[in-house]
Parts: sequence; structure tokens; C-alpha cells
Amino acid sequence: MFKFKNFTGGPFETNCFLVEAPEGNILFDAPEGADAHFAEDQVDLLILTHGHWDHVADAAAIKRRHGCRVLCHPETQPMIAEEDFFERMGFPMRIETVEPDELVTEGRGQNFLGRTFDVLEVPGHCPGSLCFYDMKAGILIGGDVLFAGGIGRWDLPGGDGELLRRGIREKILTLPEVVEVWPGHGPATTVGREKATNPFVGGG
Repeated sequence: MFKFKNFTGGPFETNCFLVEAPEGNILFDAPEGADAHFAEDQVDLLILTHGHWDHVADAAAIKRRHGCRVLCHPETQPMIAEEDFFERMGFPMRIETVEPDELVTEGRGQNFLGRTFDVLEVPGHCPGSLCFYDMKAGILIGGDVLFAGGIGRWDLPGGDGELLRRGIREKILTLPEVVEVWPGHGPATTVGREKATNPFVGGG
């Protein structure tokens, strides 16, 4: 059984998901407001799908409150550990910095607190973007890669639209069509629905 809670927060209405695992709870992403929302819950591990501000704003606060480990891709590390990273990219925003406890890259059958995910690296929206596929549950926690009827924007620094579309076609649309996709923004969808109707990756 896949037990979870979700929260949508911050000015860009960013989704995050608190997933129950055999050895604790995993929070995927940390938008503004997530720290307060999950204050009464137990967070044992925080995994960041990518390093954009709206997904990491509360990461330091969550780590401080819960004493949890923080995991991210190596290319996400400077985004969360360097105070002026976003300012250097031309955006007038800062976050409270946090150092990751562990770096994670693509690979099948990775164990996070007793729950197994295939980790898929799908850059193009953001360097180091990761998706987490639970084959047993049929759920993909996708960050800002694939949305219901859309894909992640690619006009920000480090973006590459063709790289993003190719990664979606090769790594996500090849999953079973019944797999649910939980995106970083907007409603959930399925692989089959996006394969058939998403105009950005050949559907519709």
C-alpha cells in the first residue's frame, strides 16, 4: 500500500509528497509552507527532485525541525548550498542554505528507507532533474518534468527543450501506461494519457 500526504505551497503552487516507507517517512520536495504544514508529521528523509527555488525553499527549515537527511542530485547541490546561487543566475531571491547529506544519481532499484525506487535522470527543465518510479505501486514522482498536458519549462538557465522531450519519451513514456505521474505542479496524470494527448511529446 502506498500511503502518502500531499501539500501545495508557495507562489508557484508547488506540489510535494510525504510518502510512508517501511523505515520512516520520505518527503519529496520542500516548497514554501511545507515546513509548517508537516510540522506535526515525522519526516525522516527529504529528497529534492531538482534545485529550483520553489521546490527547495523550506529544505533547511525542514532539516532543522526534523533532523532528517537531505538527498539530491550532484547538480542540485550548489543550488541549495550557495546562498547567492539564484542571484548569480539573475533572479532576486535567496534561500536559507542547506548541505545535502547524500547525493543520488540515476539507477534502478535504489532503497530509500526500505522503499524501492528506480531513479530516472531527466534534465532539460533543470540540470540534475530526477524522477522517482515505484514500480510496485505504479507511481512516478516526477518533479517538473512531465505535467498533465504539458512539460517543464526550458527557458530558464540550464534548460534544454529537446533534451527534456527526448528524456520524457525515452524514460517516462516507455513505462506502463497505467503508471500515475505525480508532478511538481498541477494535477496527477498517467503515462498513457500523456502519451496519447500531450502535444509537447507527440500526443494529441
